[in-house]
Amino acid sequence: MRFFFEKEKMNGRTLFLKMLPGFIPLLVFIIADEIWGTEIGLMVAVAVGLLEMIYTWLREKRIDKFILFDTGLIVLLGGVSIALHDDLFFKLKPGLIEMILCLILAVSIWSPLNIVGGMTKRYMKGIEMNDAQAAQMRRSLKAMFFIFLFHTALVFYSAWFMSKEAWAFISGGLFYIIFAAYFVFEWLRQRLQFKKQQNTLEEEEWLPLVDDQGKVVGKAPRSVCHKGEKLLHPVVHLHVLNPAKHLFLQKRPMNKLVQPGKWDTAVGGHISYGEDLEISLKREAFEEIGLENFSAQHVVTYKWESDIEAELVYVFVTYDYKNIRIHSDEVEEGKFWSPSQLKRNMGKEVFTPNFEYEYQMLKGKLF
Repeated sequence: MRFFFEKEKMNGRTLFLKMLPGFIPLLVFIIADEIWGTEIGLMVAVAVGLLEMIYTWLREKRIDKFILFDTGLIVLLGGVSIALHDDLFFKLKPGLIEMILCLILAVSIWSPLNIVGGMTKRYMKGIEMNDAQAAQMRRSLKAMFFIFLFHTALVFYSAWFMSKEAWAFISGGLFYIIFAAYFVFEWLRQRLQFKKQQNTLEEEEWLPLVDDQGKVVGKAPRSVCHKGEKLLHPVVHLHVLNPAKHLFLQKRPMNKLVQPGKWDTAVGGHISYGEDLEISLKREAFEEIGLENFSAQHVVTYKWESDIEAELVYVFVTYDYKNIRIHSDEVEEGKFWSPSQLKRNMGKEVFTPNFEYEYQMLKGKLF
């Protein structure tokens, strides 16, 4: 049985983890420089960068531009530092990289040009992003921007005013410590948020998820079924006719999220998880128009999709109309419509699109 679950989240943390290999040459240089000196450390770092690029090419058939940029900057600033016998130029390298990343993040967050969005095509293959995930990613990128900005300031300060050992720790180890702390904080925050969301969903009405033949294949909270995911779930519709074949319709209240103020099928409602068709039909008929002790005939089953949901609609008809009474806030009013009245008002935003579709489908059978 398939249950509802969230898709993998696309956020700033995921992007950073995808880009993390690009920082490895710098970390290797810091370690190698401490053991063998600047020149050997430079060669080792460049060798590691080249191996990373070869590995990426063999695995993904692409050149990782971030690793290429990082390795190239090591060569450039390392070469200048060795030529001038002044390691200040090299010490500034991680800060320069982070300044560029800060600029990319700032442009992506606060301007229409989403550079990071373009980068995701390369670093996040196979990960889908909806509107909620895009908003979460933007929040994460803002956090990353301020972390990079803070660390960049520390790198520049340590390059000019602190010892080489302090600079090495700030440029290397501290960078990963800061992000590890951020990841732990984000993980805890998301766990608490997920737990709160799960508790909220458990209190909701759960609906069965079905295939095109109506076989139950899972379940999901009602709110999730109405979020545009197009999770197919069953509903019942009941048409009420009088002897003159006038059709009873209900008017939807203005506070309804979907099609407020429009006239709709006499009875329409969801089948709850674990509930059968007959019980659901009787429950919805009483809740919406107070109809009890009626007989109904199943007419047709069809699939209906709107912008927010996908429904498998079980359509019934009854001629037991005398006990109708409007007693619920779910219905503003109800009345019988003659075939000529229905025809005259079709396509004029008087009825819901679903009713108009269903009426045309049933017109030859019932009216």
